[in-house]
Amino acid sequence: MSAQLKIFCKNINRYIPFSGGETLSEIYSRLSPEIPFTPICARVNNKTEDLQYPVFAPKQVEFLPVTSPSGMRVYTRSLCMMLYRAVVQCFPGCRLNICHSISKGYYCRLDNVAVTDNVVAQLRDAMNQLVERDIPFERKERLTADVKEMFRRQGLDDKVRLLDTIHELYTVYYRLDGVVDSFYGNLAPSTRFLRTFDLQKYHDGFLLLGCDAANPDRPATPITQEKMFNAFTEYVDFNNIIGIRNVGELNKSTEANQSAQLINVAEALHDKKIASIADEIARRYEQGGARVVLIAGPSSSGKTTFTKRLAIYLLTNLLRPKMISLDNYFVDRVHTPRDEDGEFDYESLYALDLKQFNTDIARLIAGEEVEMPTYSFETGQRLYLGDKLQLDDRSILLLEGIHGLNPELTAQIDDSMKYKIYVSALTTLAIDDHNWVPTTDNRLLRRIIRDHKYRGTSAIDTIRRWPSVRRGEERWIFPFQENADSTFNSSLIFELGVMREYGEDILKNFPRDTPEYAEAYRLMKFLSYFTPIPERDIPPTSLLREFLGGSSFHY
Repeated sequence: MSAQLKIFCKNINRYIPFSGGETLSEIYSRLSPEIPFTPICARVNNKTEDLQYPVFAPKQVEFLPVTSPSGMRVYTRSLCMMLYRAVVQCFPGCRLNICHSISKGYYCRLDNVAVTDNVVAQLRDAMNQLVERDIPFERKERLTADVKEMFRRQGLDDKVRLLDTIHELYTVYYRLDGVVDSFYGNLAPSTRFLRTFDLQKYHDGFLLLGCDAANPDRPATPITQEKMFNAFTEYVDFNNIIGIRNVGELNKSTEANQSAQLINVAEALHDKKIASIADEIARRYEQGGARVVLIAGPSSSGKTTFTKRLAIYLLTNLLRPKMISLDNYFVDRVHTPRDEDGEFDYESLYALDLKQFNTDIARLIAGEEVEMPTYSFETGQRLYLGDKLQLDDRSILLLEGIHGLNPELTAQIDDSMKYKIYVSALTTLAIDDHNWVPTTDNRLLRRIIRDHKYRGTSAIDTIRRWPSVRRGEERWIFPFQENADSTFNSSLIFELGVMREYGEDILKNFPRDTPEYAEAYRLMKFLSYFTPIPERDIPPTSLLREFLGGSSFHY
């Protein structure tokens, strides 16, 4: 073994000699006594790679467990390919569609096969057999023309269409037990890494459940998300009607200069949904309820613009909306709770002065004049600047903030006085039949662009902060989303095509000597699937303008 070639292994914090051409898996086998977990992938020079990756030159290597964000993505993608192999075995010629995440799993459908408990059991058994056989996921790379022909023979026309629009000369794909597939990222070394999973019947399809992030030895436990599922289904039906269900079809539409029409139709759908919600609020208002509208949702879901547009439609219903941001009720920074990393936890419910908030809202509902606070992010203090508010007999309060659906926020307000709305960018566009567009990636890109343009925050700081934001959402937002009276999907089917050039301009100069580069590189790869769409036809009232700029609303 040549002493001239060494990698630096971050897991054990020292240099390790290796022979040129050794794979990461082979290098790990020599280090396994010193690393207290079995890796599923690794980070090489801050880029995520699979364990088949051969090393020919000095590198920095960090082996990653399945519980890491990159590890969980590798595990899930690998499960998807194993599921596809089981479908081919059990139901030859049947099309598998892995639609979107829901209820702690991934909603899947089969074309031309009625999904029953018996069908689910057949697929589960076939997947378990693949695990026991320990079959490798073989990473391959060939001319795109050859890969497209392989996909055609397997009936994967959606993948062929996508490759037609990406225009790459070579394409990476994977082979598993005689079938080929492609995925947005790396896969596990072999099927034996995938012992923990489950399939459960769900609506007219089934859930693919991976391992629980907190306990990878057991499958994730489904949760009730019927309102979210209905919101997804509504937009999937819309995608089917307009004939754009995946990125290949979106790119074809863009190449045919149909973007303007697509933008108009997608924006009209938003208008129709917002108008419908406003009509329902007005109906309840006239019956003596709905004096307070609570608008909640995760980061970068478009809550602020939604609230402003809702206010316009409420005016057309002869109501006078008064908007209050929950951010103005932050406690002084010195009293703000801290998260697991010791950082200020602005996602916590207890970052708000709940007592003062409830007192003010109760006084407003009672008809009193109330001096409203403002929070200074510069000084970290709540200020009173003489801004007074009083409601009349046609006024309605719009309260926007991430905690709107948490019952503890408005514990002192009678439920009959509340109308609750959940806003989220529920992305229903698929990359192809076996790869979905993650809702969290859509929101992260929105936030990167907005923070860069308007908040003086670099992409590295946004990405570094994102895990804490996501932990806050899991704790403080998602558990309450089914409390909503209405769910609004703020995603726009064209938006990732528009955001491609914005995102690439910000991410292309990302520092490569930071761990966050792995995420930046992954997002750049993701954006490369989309044909750029010009923003000129996006109206100034669009939710997307909150992030891109050019909005007719004041923020």
